[in-house]
Amino acid sequence: MNAEIPILGLGTYGRTGSKGTNDILEAISVGYRHLDTAQTYNTESTVGDAVRRSGVAREKFFITSKVADYNLEKSKFLPSVELSLDTIGLGAVDLLLIHWPSPGEAVPLEHYLEALAVAQQRGFARLIGVSNFTISLMERAVAMLGKGTIATNQVEIHPYLQAPKLCLHAKSLAIQLTAYQPLAQGRVSTDLVLNAIAKKHNTTASAIALAFLMSEGHIVIPASSKVEHLVDNFSATSVHLLPVDIAEIQTLERALRVINPTMSPKWDD
Repeated sequence: MNAEIPILGLGTYGRTGSKGTNDILEAISVGYRHLDTAQTYNTESTVGDAVRRSGVAREKFFITSKVADYNLEKSKFLPSVELSLDTIGLGAVDLLLIHWPSPGEAVPLEHYLEALAVAQQRGFARLIGVSNFTISLMERAVAMLGKGTIATNQVEIHPYLQAPKLCLHAKSLAIQLTAYQPLAQGRVSTDLVLNAIAKKHNTTASAIALAFLMSEGHIVIPASSKVEHLVDNFSATSVHLLPVDIAEIQTLERALRVINPTMSPKWDD
């Protein structure tokens, strides 16, 4: 497990403008310090503004951003990262990811992995990683950059999509997974199994879902603009599931994918 990446963070997709800044400030006041943004989210500026306005020292935060698929070409990659750093305005990011692999390898994988490594060498990011990478893409990335270089692979994982094949291979490659959409776009909140377990632990179904993913060794980055949900989600770090709870949640797996654009690679699970 990569101890450098906080196990629970905040997804910032949709948190734009002054309201977005205020939403992120609310999350910071709850205790969130791991903030996840991307070039395509249009939230790099709001993340930077919120951190500066929070009064909390920059070094207390862990900031992730991602290079968009349309910036993967060698001529665009590093300039786009420099623009991201200027937009965020907090110096280097803590983690820089490839957001999506180039569809059909229109840009060769080796080209943008090399650029990613150069970004780290130039001090643009402390850690580097990938997102939406399949088993074969992870293997190629490790073969090229070396084991231990890829800090994480950010992928969709939740109780209904537990991605067992991907998880197993990621472990063998020493890559920790970061779960986006860990609450399956809110579907977990009405789940009877999760709610029954939540009742036993005096918490919410969402907190149980997050606690489950963290117990599986994943980093989680739920998103919400509602203070009560931010608090509930953040409380998941103090939920200790029993083996029987974990076994019951594992039965919810049904390969339900909620994010699957046409640019997606051929998924393993």
